Amino acid sequence: MSDPVAAKSTFLCMYMSNHPDTLVSYVRFWGKVKDGVASAKMAGIDTKGMDLTYTTKSGENKQVRVVFDPPLAGYEEVKPRLMNMKADAEEALGMTKAPQIDTYRLPPNAWKTAIPVIALVYTTFSPVPSSPSYSIAFVPAEAIRNALPSWGLAFCWYLLFALHSSECLYMLSLCRKHQTPFVPTLLYLISTFAIGFPSWVDFRRRVQAERIDSIMKGK
Repeated sequence: MSDPVAAKSTFLCMYMSNHPDTLVSYVRFWGKVKDGVASAKMAGIDTKGMDLTYTTKSGENKQVRVVFDPPLAGYEEVKPRLMNMKADAEEALGMTKAPQIDTYRLPPNAWKTAIPVIALVYTTFSPVPSSPSYSIAFVPAEAIRNALPSWGLAFCWYLLFALHSSECLYMLSLCRKHQTPFVPTLLYLISTFAIGFPSWVDFRRRVQAERIDSIMKGK
């Protein structure tokens, strides 16, 4: 089956010739070229990557292959992928400022980890059968405790604490990078410690959306 992106490579190369600065940023960041780059052109593109030719400041003509990870699923993914790569490259190279995230937002997929965490709390702290407050509502918790080895619950808590603590450090680095104010940062840290990865994944999506919006507005 023919490559849907390669089939339109000529058009895409012609279109990208109007964005020389973007192509230079691709070469420098994604192509990992350390030499001084004076100019760059897109020589070809397909679902697996793009071929870029560039001229160094000393006048040498060279070529580099930038691999897409993951590969493009189709032609419709070309524009958003190239825009994302442009935003990442220009920010990393200091050509643009990192977008600021100044509010907190509860992750829409928080339930993915909130449910297991709630289940762990329920299993750990539910009354035992000998307790006066024991009822049928706590039967599943007792069954789970009996099914686990003696160290099972303690291990789950240790793993949860270790993972969420490391994710909090990563979340803090993101908030600092994107100049998030104190209160939203605190809320993001609490959220990350409680539910883990959905918080920082959603934060990164917000950052990416801000980058794309900035590009679309021509900032």
